[in-house]
Amino acid sequence: MRRFSADYIYTLDGAAIENGIVVTDDNGKILAVTDEKALLDPNIERFEGIIVPGFVNTHCHLELSHLHKKITKGKGLIPFVKEVISKRGEKEEVVIEAMKKADEEMLNNGIVAVGDISNKTISAEIKNSSKIKYHTFLEMLAFDSSKSSEAIENAVNLKQAFKTPTSITPHAPYSLSKELLKDLAKYCKRGDNKISIHNQENDEENNLYRYKEGPFMDFFKDLKIDTDRFKAQSKNSIQTMIPFLPDNQNILLVHNTYTSLKDIYFTKRFNRKLHWCFCPNSNLYIENRFPTFEFFKYTNYPITLGTDSLASNQKLCILTEMKLIQKNFEDVSFEELLKWATINGAKFLGFQNELGSIVNGKTPGLNLITNIKYGRLTEKSAVRKLI
Repeated sequence: MRRFSADYIYTLDGAAIENGIVVTDDNGKILAVTDEKALLDPNIERFEGIIVPGFVNTHCHLELSHLHKKITKGKGLIPFVKEVISKRGEKEEVVIEAMKKADEEMLNNGIVAVGDISNKTISAEIKNSSKIKYHTFLEMLAFDSSKSSEAIENAVNLKQAFKTPTSITPHAPYSLSKELLKDLAKYCKRGDNKISIHNQENDEENNLYRYKEGPFMDFFKDLKIDTDRFKAQSKNSIQTMIPFLPDNQNILLVHNTYTSLKDIYFTKRFNRKLHWCFCPNSNLYIENRFPTFEFFKYTNYPITLGTDSLASNQKLCILTEMKLIQKNFEDVSFEELLKWATINGAKFLGFQNELGSIVNGKTPGLNLITNIKYGRLTEKSAVRKLI
């Protein structure tokens, strides 16, 4: 049994507890949370700072970890994707070693659960043996509508290699068709199949859907992708996509860098279990731009945080993402950010009975955050995994 105390305990199940105590068993299961004063008890591990639940990273690409510092920064999404395609081929042992290091980095940075995008099965064994709880999204790419059934069949076959939770998902609006979404909706009637889609990472995606023109058309030509069946929709990608998404699944829209207020209001017309995910360091790395966070105040959909991959980020650290948001957007409070980083992600991934809040019976992990000033993160704020 262990007892932890800090200046404040943020349980995410009520108000912050000043000088509170968290009691766990040796496996990290929460046995008690109390507001009794802790200063005179020699058996309590006392810290300066705040204790919070373990972080949940709802968007990562473990398979791309070997591309750290190998992709040109700030050139935009299409050049980024082209460079990833050209450089992702590497010896299997190199890719596996990079993934192991990335998994360990996330663990040390207090991340207890990850929603990870995969195109292959190479990450399966690492996830099966990791101390982190993973949900793998097996990604489908089928802009050509005639490839829809094949894409779903391939993704379903990949599921067999994973002992951890999995689901199949489209990659992004610029790599899916209406037929793929329709076929996915049919598949989703069988049971739980969470969906995670890259959304509006650049404005050319909207241009493609509105007018069937722009750099994506050249991109498709270079990759010999048939675009004859695709028709201009006269509206942004998210507005085209939402009506075809299933209404019985949790759906994560990732990045949302060019999502407009009109787009957000449009989503409210449909009964979908939507969640937003922001990966601000990745957004700066690729497009040198943030999403317009203030727009998302006009929706009740939960917000989560992700790191994206080491191909588009310097580190896999949720606290670093939180610090960047708080530095640039003063209206976002620390308490709200903490929900984005913990309980909201746990609920999206279906891990809320175990993770996301410091509640009796859960094993959420405990993180210590130091150098909080006036209730806000600072440049010096750091995370230490306690359990």
